[in-house]
Amino acid sequence: QVQLVESGGGLVKPGGSLTLTCAADGLAFSSSHMYWYRQGSGKEREFLGIINPAGEGTNYADSVKGRFTISSDDAKATMYLQMNSLKPGDTAVYYCRAWLESINSLYWGRGTQVTVSS
Repeated sequence: QVQLVESGGGLVKPGGSLTLTCAADGLAFSSSHMYWYRQGSGKEREFLGIINPAGEGTNYADSVKGRFTISSDDAKATMYLQMNSLKPGDTAVYYCRAWLESINSLYWGRGTQVTVSS
């Protein structure tokens, strides 16, 4: 059974930084496309970025490009989201998602809350 667990959320002041972690269990992590999404209150879930397997690189939504960085550690089956220059509009529940292309399976974590407020 695949589990994705996000952690690292919390309260941060505008302009601050935060790093989120997505730990995967039971997943062929090194073969998976890994994503970060977020959902603000009353808003649709928003794609933030993806890190592709086998060193195929990353892509980001325009809304976070230059401020957020996705990285991963295959040995730890863990993905990270480094968030800098945070704004109140970044307040949301942040989710990780995995797509294992070989079997076309999608998995979601339960999310971690990030609140940006003074």
